Amino acid sequence: MEDVHDDVGGEFRGREMAVSESDAHESDYAVQNSEVDDTTDVQASREEDFQGIPWDRLSIPREKYRQTRLEGYKNYENIPNSGEGSGKDCSITEKGSLYYEFQCNTRSVKPTIHHFQLRNLVWATSKHDVYLMSNFSVIHWSSLSCTTSEILNVSGHVAPSEKHPGSLLEGFTQTKVSSLAVKDKLLVAGGFKGELICKHLGQPGVSFCSRTTDDNAVKNAVEIYDNPSGAAHFTASSNDCGVRDFDMETFQLSKHFRFPWPANHTSLSPDGKLLVVVGDNPDGMLVDAQNGKVVFTLQFCKLTLEPGNEGLLIWMRFL
Repeated sequence: MEDVHDDVGGEFRGREMAVSESDAHESDYAVQNSEVDDTTDVQASREEDFQGIPWDRLSIPREKYRQTRLEGYKNYENIPNSGEGSGKDCSITEKGSLYYEFQCNTRSVKPTIHHFQLRNLVWATSKHDVYLMSNFSVIHWSSLSCTTSEILNVSGHVAPSEKHPGSLLEGFTQTKVSSLAVKDKLLVAGGFKGELICKHLGQPGVSFCSRTTDDNAVKNAVEIYDNPSGAAHFTASSNDCGVRDFDMETFQLSKHFRFPWPANHTSLSPDGKLLVVVGDNPDGMLVDAQNGKVVFTLQFCKLTLEPGNEGLLIWMRFL
C-alpha cells in the first residue's frame, strides 16, 4: 500500500468529485434516505430498489445516473494505463443465470473505511454473522435477528488482560484500525501505526497487544488460519515489507519473512505449504511457508478494479 498521510484518500476524494452531476444527485438521495427502513426481499420482489433509493423522487433516472457514473469515474491504478487494455484479455461475462437471491439490505449497519485501499474490515463467519469496523468499534451484526452488538471499542485505552511475552501491557489509545480478521471465535485487528490487537470472542478484554516499531508499519491485512498441525495461527502483512506469522495460543512470533516491497496481502495454500504474497509491485510471489524462500514469481501484467454494468469488475492476467 502506498504511504499513508494524515489526509488519507485526498486524491481519491478528488477523483470522486469529478462526477459532479451524479454526486449532486447522490447527496440529494442521502438527505432523503437518512431515515429509510431496510429493504426486504418482499420489497425487492416488487422491483423496489435494493438500496432503497427513491428514483421516482429524484430528478435523474437510474439508467442515466449509472451511465454518468461510468463515463465520469476515473479508476485508481498503481500501474499507469493498466486498465485500458484489460478488457481485451478477458472473456465477456455470460448473463442470464441466477447467481444469488436477494434477502435483505440493511442501512442501520455502517462500516467505516479510513483508507480507500484498505478494505479488509468486513468478515462473514457464517451465513448470518458479520463482523465489521464502524468508527472505532468492532461490531457484530446478525442477519437473522437484525441486531448489532459491540465486540471491541478502541476509541479509548485498550490493554491486554493476559500476560504473554512481547505483549505491550500498557496497550494502546485511540487505535485507528486498518485491517481485521475473525475466525473460530478469534479476532485480530491491525492498526495504521503497526498495532496488533488479539481477542477471544466471548471472553472479556483483549488477550494480546503488540506493535511493530518501524515508522511505516501499517498492517495492510491480517488473516487467521489453521496450520497443518491444526494449531491456530495468523499472518500480518505490513507496509514495512514484512509478513509475520503468529501462534494464536501463545501469541508468539513464529516466522518473519521480509520482501523488497510493502506486503499488501498474504494467503496460505490449503495444504499449508505455500504462501502467495502480493504488494506494491506488479509481480507477486509464491513462497515456501516454512522458510520464506521464493518458489515462483507471479507476473501480474494487468491488474485493475473498475465499476462494470453489473457491479465491480476485477481484471487480472498472469503471464
